[in-house]
Amino acid sequence: MPKPVEDAPLAADGEPESGTRSVYDLAASDPHGELVDAGELSAADIEQVDGIMAAMARLRYLEQALSNAAQSSMAMNQTDLRAVQFLIVAENTGRIVTAGDLARHLGITTASTTKMLNRLERDGHIHRRPHPADRRAVAIVLAPDSRRRAIETVGRQQARRFAPAAALTPSEREIVRRFLVATADALEAGIDRPPAAR
Repeated sequence: MPKPVEDAPLAADGEPESGTRSVYDLAASDPHGELVDAGELSAADIEQVDGIMAAMARLRYLEQALSNAAQSSMAMNQTDLRAVQFLIVAENTGRIVTAGDLARHLGITTASTTKMLNRLERDGHIHRRPHPADRRAVAIVLAPDSRRRAIETVGRQQARRFAPAAALTPSEREIVRRFLVATADALEAGIDRPPAAR
C-alpha cells in the first residue's frame, strides 16, 4: 500500500520512493491549480519541474541535517555558527571585525550581539582585542582552536558543494545560477507580503 503523502521518503536521486507520491508533486500538492498556473506545461514538463522541486527539498533536508550536526559538535546555535563563519572569512581576507560588523551581518540588535559575544568569549571561542586603528572600538578575533574545529566540521561539509558545480560546463553553471537567482527573487518577493484577499 502506498505510504501517506506526508510520509513519502525521497530516494537517493531526490525522487519519491516507489509506491509513494512526493509532497512536491504538483498533482498532489495543488491538484486544483489554486497556487500554480501550469496550463501551458505538458505532463513531461511538470514531471521535470516536480523532480527539481524534490531535489531542492532533499538538498534543504541535508543542509539542515548538517547544520544541526555542526551546532551539536560546536555546542553553538545557528547564529553563533554564522558569526564564526563571518570571522573566518574576515581573517582570511585581512579584515578587522567589530561588534557592529557582526550585528549588521547577522541582522541582530547591538544588545543581542553583546550577549552572543559574551557567551562565545566565556566558552573560549572568541577574544576581544584593542582595535589597531580605532581606540574607541574593539576587534573580535576567533580563537585558533575554534577556527580549526569549525573548518573541520562546517567548512569541509560546505566545501563539498564546490565539486558538483565545478563539474558543470560554463553554460550549465550559468543556467543553474540563473535558476537559483530567479528562485531566490521569487521567494524574496513574497516576504512580508500579506495573503491575497479572497
